[in-house]
Amino acid sequence: MSKEDISSLLFTRQSVCDNISDMIERGLKIFVFYLSVLSICRVIFIFVLSDYMDPAAGLQDIWLAMSAGFRLSMQTAGIMMMITMIPGVLAHMAGGIRAEKRVVMVVSGAVLTTLSILFVASFPYYRQFHAKFNQLMFNTANDDVYALLVSLVYEFWLPLRLAAACLMGFILWKLLMWFLRRHTPHIAEDLYFSFLSRCRYASRLRLMIMLIILPVLAVLVFFGGSFSWKTAIDWENAGVTRDDLLNEAILDDYQAVYRAYRLNDRLLACNGLNFTTDQIRELAAELSGKPADSDNLDSYITRSAGGSQLEQPKHIFLILSESLAAWPLLDRYEELHISDGLRSIIEADDTEYCRYFLPNGASTVAAMTAIVTGFADANLYLTTMPEAYEAPYPTAAAPQFKRLGYETNFWYAGADTWERIGAFTLAQGFDHFYGRGSMETRDNGSVWGIEDEYLYRNVLQRVSRDTSSFNVILNVSNHSPYDVDVIAKGFNPEAVRKALPEEEQDNASLINQLGHYWYADQEIAKLVNKLKEKYPGCLIVIAGDHADRYNVEKRPGMYEQYAIPFIVTGAGIHKGIFNKAAAGSQIDIVPTIIEMIAPKGFSYEAVGTSLTKGNAAGVNYGFWINHFYIGEADRNPLEPISIEGAEPEFDEAAMQHYIDAVRSISWWRAKYGPVLNPELLEDR
Repeated sequence: MSKEDISSLLFTRQSVCDNISDMIERGLKIFVFYLSVLSICRVIFIFVLSDYMDPAAGLQDIWLAMSAGFRLSMQTAGIMMMITMIPGVLAHMAGGIRAEKRVVMVVSGAVLTTLSILFVASFPYYRQFHAKFNQLMFNTANDDVYALLVSLVYEFWLPLRLAAACLMGFILWKLLMWFLRRHTPHIAEDLYFSFLSRCRYASRLRLMIMLIILPVLAVLVFFGGSFSWKTAIDWENAGVTRDDLLNEAILDDYQAVYRAYRLNDRLLACNGLNFTTDQIRELAAELSGKPADSDNLDSYITRSAGGSQLEQPKHIFLILSESLAAWPLLDRYEELHISDGLRSIIEADDTEYCRYFLPNGASTVAAMTAIVTGFADANLYLTTMPEAYEAPYPTAAAPQFKRLGYETNFWYAGADTWERIGAFTLAQGFDHFYGRGSMETRDNGSVWGIEDEYLYRNVLQRVSRDTSSFNVILNVSNHSPYDVDVIAKGFNPEAVRKALPEEEQDNASLINQLGHYWYADQEIAKLVNKLKEKYPGCLIVIAGDHADRYNVEKRPGMYEQYAIPFIVTGAGIHKGIFNKAAAGSQIDIVPTIIEMIAPKGFSYEAVGTSLTKGNAAGVNYGFWINHFYIGEADRNPLEPISIEGAEPEFDEAAMQHYIDAVRSISWWRAKYGPVLNPELLEDR
């Protein structure tokens, strides 16, 4: 072989090594850029939302959040880099360096624009849900998309935010292109390039150095900034600070979306519940007080009424009110005067009120399914399950009230296509469903439905005095885009402004939201008076559908954020009809009504328990409550948080058994039916 051939071969090898080294270097630069952007976004997120940070959190907590977030974002940046570079490498193999650059430009632009959109969206999302992103974002496909879009436009300025996000994405993309065109910094040249330039095998040595760096970085990316799974950080263990905002900031926007996806995936696939049939049998027996000697789950949830506590009413009205939280009913918020209607109802002698009460979930659909089916939130989306349309569940409310002689009606202010609510309620046994389209008296309302006063007017006009009826009434006015003209209806924003903390007195959005609570409260009070007048002896039940939408405080306590009111009023109701230590959730509403009105020995099925029979705990998708404490249901061990300062002994084992029982029974009965057959779990 001639010197020229050897030189040509060495040059070819050197060119290949240089090309590979250049591609790896571009990938590393893209990784560094993405990681820097994610870290800067984290700083901005904390700074802009610092009002939501606990005053006790200091620089040490912020540093802890930043360092943990940096480690976690190494994983995100690594994935973003691979999404950008892998198509680029394939393009390079097919068409050379120019093709690679074009592909990298396009893909990186899409990645950065998506990141920018998520970053801009994370601020209003956190203000609404106290989380960057959660599984509710995946409910869009089941929701009224048009109504949701209108809410986003009017309440959250979607076009402006989207334009700002696109501009941010463009600027970041231009910066990345500039960064990729720049030569490697001189400090790096000083470290090894000057040495390599004098080395005969410079290209191969450079490639070797790159190949050493690459696997080390790959390990850090794979384990979330660690070299082992033992110290790895992921979305499930990232909450290492004592502040909720900082814990959310640790998750970059892509990680927050991934968390939401995983939680939603668990919900749909039931992966979050891993009870065996033996465990369910024992839990059901413990909950019912029966021996664990049957594989028929229905035998444990079958109850016998203890005997009516009031004369059976001819009409029952269950008002499920949008975003009706319990916190405005606390004494310290009385000066806001947004809950005067409910307060007047609660103070009446014919009313009983349980303030230790939880919704079934974080959305209206969870509340609706709790009332309609009687099942607790158990990682199932019942309105999408074929089983729910085959026949009513044995715990369903409508068939049981039919056996008590009632015609069953469901009244909804919105469209019957929302969450398939019309088809779902009829499939679960309701005789009639009345949605927005079938309302005889209506206004234009909002995209979600007609205003409360017109919904109630339809109920009053169409419920016959002569036919016994059980009516569920679901309103929508206290919901974004919060476009009811509440001032025209009598709301005094200036009076509310003066009662707010000084830092919130210029918060026009919050004042408008409080005005919508005031409107819902006033219309419920008017409806209650009219129902009692038109249907003497009727029973009226009032509950919120959920609570976690807005608060006066930036950092509300767990009770203030999640608790809802539960009120019963009407002939025969009196103070003390509930157990003194009564607490519950929405699955306990129907059993409470049945135990109040059903004759002794009436057989019914329920997962929940009547508050008149000593039910002293409530549980939902993420929390539990009793008369003294509230806490997170999935924390191990359970950590009780005092509601009013009283701290009696807490029976953790009993509460854990109750949580497991209502979840496991609801999960199994809804998904697998009445028979506790372990073979059904084999195909999970």
